[in-house]
Amino acid sequence: MFKKFKEVCKKSLFFVMVIPVALTGCATAPPKNSSNICEIFYEKDDWYDAAADVRDKWGVPIHVPMAMMYQESSFRHDALPPRDYIFFGLIPWGRVSSAYGYSQAKTPTWSDYVRETGNSWADRDEFEDAIDFMGWFIYKSNKVNGVSKWDAYSQYLNYHEGWGGYRRKSYNRKPWLKKVAGKVKARSLRYATQLKTCEDDLDDSWLWKLFFG
Repeated sequence: MFKKFKEVCKKSLFFVMVIPVALTGCATAPPKNSSNICEIFYEKDDWYDAAADVRDKWGVPIHVPMAMMYQESSFRHDALPPRDYIFFGLIPWGRVSSAYGYSQAKTPTWSDYVRETGNSWADRDEFEDAIDFMGWFIYKSNKVNGVSKWDAYSQYLNYHEGWGGYRRKSYNRKPWLKKVAGKVKARSLRYATQLKTCEDDLDDSWLWKLFFG
């Protein structure tokens, strides 16, 4: 009887200790070289497929949402906003917002996206869904506020402040935000230049997988 008990304990310990480690190993790690969009897509070719789908679906240039996503989450699938603190900053109390995942989409805006697109199975920690959300948002910023889909600076201000906040020019009270938007613009231009050198190759790889994969 005692021997059987020991065997049960060993098996239970295996599931408690080994299975969570295995699941953690399956989590999508950020790209090794996030400063080069070609290296990102060569490492994660399914990301290029998703980004190309967004380009075709929403008319959004790939380098813009990719630069915005880097700024928001550094391509971490489980990124969370900073903690909020109370009692003179001594006690942690939740998060400063409901933002989550690759795109740092807030829960209400994500719900709007799901409702408008019908993408009810979408998850904020899935790259394909997150970049589609960003494509939708950039598309809407163009429709609502007339901001070019290629204007990473103004698109990021819309993304951060919301469409109403952008119209009210709330960003003018936030010099730090303008600096961040400038960084997003600079990264998007670098990504655009880099992508020109590898996009044909990535498209060829995509077609190969489509017909022979």
